[in-house]
Amino acid sequence: MIRSNNGYFGEFGGRFVPEILLPALTELEDLFFELRDDPAFWQEYLTLTQEFSGRPTPLTPLRRLSEQLGGAQIWLKREDLNHSGAHKINNVLGQGLLVQRMGKKRVIAETGAGQHGLATAIMSAKLGLEATIYMGADDIERQYSNVFWMRQLGANVVGVETGSRTLKEALDEALRDWAASVETTHYVLGTACGPAPFPELVSYFQSVISQEIKQQSMTQIGRLPDEVVACVGGGSNAMGAFSAFLEDSDVKLVGIEAGGLSLEDGQHSVRLLKGTGEPGIAQGYKTLFLQNEDGQLGETHSIAAGLDYVGVSPILAHLSQTGRVTPDSSSDTEVTDAFQLLMKTEGIIPAMESAHALAGGFKRAKTMNKDQHMVINLSGRGDKDIFNIARAFPQRDWTEFLQREAERSTDQINEHLATEIAG
Repeated sequence: MIRSNNGYFGEFGGRFVPEILLPALTELEDLFFELRDDPAFWQEYLTLTQEFSGRPTPLTPLRRLSEQLGGAQIWLKREDLNHSGAHKINNVLGQGLLVQRMGKKRVIAETGAGQHGLATAIMSAKLGLEATIYMGADDIERQYSNVFWMRQLGANVVGVETGSRTLKEALDEALRDWAASVETTHYVLGTACGPAPFPELVSYFQSVISQEIKQQSMTQIGRLPDEVVACVGGGSNAMGAFSAFLEDSDVKLVGIEAGGLSLEDGQHSVRLLKGTGEPGIAQGYKTLFLQNEDGQLGETHSIAAGLDYVGVSPILAHLSQTGRVTPDSSSDTEVTDAFQLLMKTEGIIPAMESAHALAGGFKRAKTMNKDQHMVINLSGRGDKDIFNIARAFPQRDWTEFLQREAERSTDQINEHLATEIAG
């Protein structure tokens, strides 16, 4: 498990927040540092994930697809089979245990694809907490099924209309809320970003993924994999997949970012590749951000809402800078191709975020030998992406329906869905 140096990972990380937030961050850091090396706490966390979210998730061989590609043997780490459909539940359950110890009754969160918001709403319902979820207005439109379920679970979902109306603005609004309610509220940050100790804390809870990959690989493959591949938005699923292998130099770690439409400004969400992200300080920490000529945060694009973010985990920025993590990207077209290939060859429906890792992994696997093994972290399932997929792969049966739904307001869609489910 990677450890920070006073909140820093190389030159990245830190804590750049209003003074009002410092006591809450210090309280959280002190509690986390007290518990992170306690075997009893880790076992309590593991038991909760096993009893409630279904861990351990399986390591699934893609035998037909591997044979078709003709290269390495590909395995999927099935985080899509978690309760809530993604890896996000790992982190929120861990932070829920911390909230109980702090005695706070309200939580807030930001979300892009909606999976973290959904996981936070589920955790809050289970533990009896009040939840407010901030989500960009554009992401609400792209991921409305998750918004519907968050509200049914009792969470207050707040649409953010400013700026690009995506994850960056949702995170800003969540920080503003926390500054105004810090004494009674815990911020359940969803990815390995933000002010210390969040990057290290989120990576700690998500490290259960790579710990299981390591154990399962030894049992099912007979040795460690040659490569581990994960998509990179903020960085939580990638850090989850990579953490246990950081000292295993023979295991290559590959992070796949959203190449979008092109590498022109505003057309992608690539921060780790040379010539894209630049060091900067925003949203409480220092990392690589997409920036314009004036040094302001730049515009982003991704077909996947969960990868549509202007920054990246300071841990991944450091690991990429030092060469331990190899960055790459997948374009929207490559992603939709990989999505279809996995579905039609193996019968698994991935999230669009995860399909970035699939696209990058499939390209790499073709260049490898048949006796080599690659594990791709399937961070989530594709239920939430049904409307985006329908638009990407237009079919006659969907055309009229999508046109009709596009004309509905958010409230009308909510009422329509409620009626359909009730009826």
